[in-house]
Amino acid sequence: MDLTAMGKKAKSASRQLAVASATVKNQALQAIAQALIQQTQTILQANARDLEAAQNSGMKQSLQDRLLLDEKRIRGIADGVLQVAAQPDPIGEVLEGFTRPNGLQIRKIAVPLGVIGIIFEARPNVTVDAATLCLKSGNATILRGGKEAFYSNQALAEIMRGALEQSGLPADCIQLVQDTSRASATALMQLNGYLDVLIPRGGAGLIQAVVQNATVPVIETGTGNCHIYIDESADLEMAARIVENAKTQRPSVCNACESLLVHSAVAAQALPKIQALLEQHHVEIRGCDRTKNILGDCVVPATEKDYATEFLDYIIAVKVVDNLEQAIDHIMHYTSGHSECIVTKDLRSAEKFTANVDAAAVYVNASTRFTDGGEFGFGAEIGISTQKLHARGPMGLKQLTSVKYVVYGQGQIR
Repeated sequence: MDLTAMGKKAKSASRQLAVASATVKNQALQAIAQALIQQTQTILQANARDLEAAQNSGMKQSLQDRLLLDEKRIRGIADGVLQVAAQPDPIGEVLEGFTRPNGLQIRKIAVPLGVIGIIFEARPNVTVDAATLCLKSGNATILRGGKEAFYSNQALAEIMRGALEQSGLPADCIQLVQDTSRASATALMQLNGYLDVLIPRGGAGLIQAVVQNATVPVIETGTGNCHIYIDESADLEMAARIVENAKTQRPSVCNACESLLVHSAVAAQALPKIQALLEQHHVEIRGCDRTKNILGDCVVPATEKDYATEFLDYIIAVKVVDNLEQAIDHIMHYTSGHSECIVTKDLRSAEKFTANVDAAAVYVNASTRFTDGGEFGFGAEIGISTQKLHARGPMGLKQLTSVKYVVYGQGQIR
C-alpha cells in the first residue's frame, strides 16, 4: 500500500474537516454510531475470524479478551461515539485574548493538529475510539492496527468511512493501512510531510519501536507498570478491595495494577487478606522473601525483571518495604509514569506520596483502574499519555488540539 498516497488524501481531507462545523461533525458521529449498531453482525463475523486465528496461534486468554467483540461491547463502542458527539467542540474556542499597548488584539484559538497517525495492537475498539475522537477534534487519521485484529479493524473502518460519505464529509478523514507488516509500520513512522503526530497504543515493545524509529513527532501512551503501596496506617479491608479491583477487574489493560508494595508493620495482616481475594481469580503472586515468609509456598520468588514487567495478566509482583521512602524509591525506579496509588489514613503520607511520585495519575485510596478518559469525564480517549509533551494523562478532545494566534490590527507596523 502506498502510504504517501494515503498521506496526501489525509492531508486534503484534514483541510475540509478543520473548517467543518460542530453540527456537521456531530451528524457524522451519530451516523457512525447508528451504522455500527445496524451492522453488528458484519462486525461479529469479522471478529470471529480474528478470534479463530488467535486461538489457533495460542494467544493468551487475557489478550483474546482484548480482541473479543460481542453485541454488548459493540453497543458500548457506539455509545462511546455518541458521548464524543455530545462533548463540546474544542475547535475555534478562544483560549485567551488580550490587547497589546500598541493596539494589536491577539487571540489564542484552539485548532486541529492536522493528520494523526495511530499504531495499535489487538484492540479493535481503538479503531473507533481513535477515529471518532480525531474526527470531532477536526483531525484526519491514518490507522494502522495489528494483524491480530485485521478483519475486525477492516470492517469497522469501512463502516465508518461509509457513514462519513453519507454525512457529506470525505471518507478519507478515516483511513486504515491494509498492510500489517513491519515495513508498513516503519513507513508510517516516517511519513514526514503528511503526519503531524503519531500516537502508538500498545505494549512496551511497540512504543519503544515507535520512539526509536519515528521521524515524525510522537506522543507516547499506554505502558502501565502501575503500583499500589499499602501504608502502615491503611484501612486493610479497603486496601484489599482496591488491590483486587486494580489487578483483576480487567488485567489486560494499561491501568491495571502490576506491583504491590506493603509496609512491613502491616504486611502480616494485609497480605493474607489480599491473597485470599486474589486467589479467587487465580492470580499468581511473585514476591520477595518476606512476602514468601508470610504467605508460604503459594508465592513464586520474584526477580528483578518481575518488578519491571507490565504483565497484562493474572500475575502480580509483591514486595514488603520498611517505610514510605522505600516505597517511593521503588516506584520511581520501576514506574512507567502511568498510574500509582497509596492506601493510607495519614494525610502527611498521602501528601508526601503525591508530591514525590511522578506519574500521569497519582491516587490516594482509589483503584488505578480509574485512569480513563470516560472515568475522568473526558468521554472516549485516544490513550493515556505517559510523557509530558504535548499532553499527559487521558487524551480526550482538548488534548488533540493545538493553538494558533489570530492578530487584529489597524495598520500597525514595527
